Amino acid sequence: QVQLVESGGGVVQAGGSLRLSCAASGSISRINAMGWYRQNLGNQRELIASTTTGGSRDVVDSVLGRFTISRDNDKNTIYLQMNNLKPEDTAVYYCNLVVPGGQNYWGQGTQVTVSS
Repeated sequence: QVQLVESGGGVVQAGGSLRLSCAASGSISRINAMGWYRQNLGNQRELIASTTTGGSRDVVDSVLGRFTISRDNDKNTIYLQMNNLKPEDTAVYYCNLVVPGGQNYWGQGTQVTVSS
């Protein structure tokens, strides 16, 4: 069994910053990729940033230049540094892990609220 524990969400004013963390533990023999998704009320969950064990990193255009994903392979932990936050960034942020074979694991989600 794999567990993902997220932390770092909260309430921040527009223009502020937050740093999310996601630590993976359990029966992990190999990781293909880890990433961050977010979901607002009434919307589908969307991928916003991802990173592979090989070191590639990618973020979607809507957060490019403001959000940065990083990874500590030794700790099986990923981070999402979010700067210049906007009200439209308000969402529940979920950590995701993909193992060989395509199985996905999810964290419990952490709320990020950006006030205007």
